[in-house]
Amino acid sequence: MRPLTEEESKAVFAKLANYIGKNLVHLIDRQDEPHCFRLQKDRVFYVSESSMRLAISVARPNLVSLGTCFGKFTKGGKFKLHITALDYLAQYAKYKVWIKPNGEMPFLYGNHVLKAHLGRITEDTPEHQGVVVFSMNDIPLGFGVTARSTVDTRKLDPTAIIVFHQADVGEYLRDEETLF
Repeated sequence: MRPLTEEESKAVFAKLANYIGKNLVHLIDRQDEPHCFRLQKDRVFYVSESSMRLAISVARPNLVSLGTCFGKFTKGGKFKLHITALDYLAQYAKYKVWIKPNGEMPFLYGNHVLKAHLGRITEDTPEHQGVVVFSMNDIPLGFGVTARSTVDTRKLDPTAIIVFHQADVGEYLRDEETLF
């Protein structure tokens, strides 16, 4: 487990900033205990510094996981967020989308969010912005990228795509072999 390089840090923070914006500061400078990002086998982990110090005694080949996996680097060098980061994204999200109960299952099966399934959306959400998708009961279901801005959304027909699917909690079941 090693610290992120400058380029890796830029890729991770750019992806996270797309979803949580300026709240990114709250991930690093926490009130309870300082946290940091570490890389282990192309996966980026968000871990408390005290846990990280304890993990130094474990050999790298024997260390499977530590902290919360935020995502992984692809072979092309791009960073892909995993669904395991949803708790932190939902907590600090700048833009949010709530979907109706009839749209929850299609989203959890990996489909995009349609306008017919849209319950509420944060005002002034721009186009191609990272959003966290919630149920109407404020339960985080996943995250995605907006296809249209909030203003454009009002003019669309019910079958138009509002949010492009990125990840959802159904991946815990669908991808359980490869997720961790």
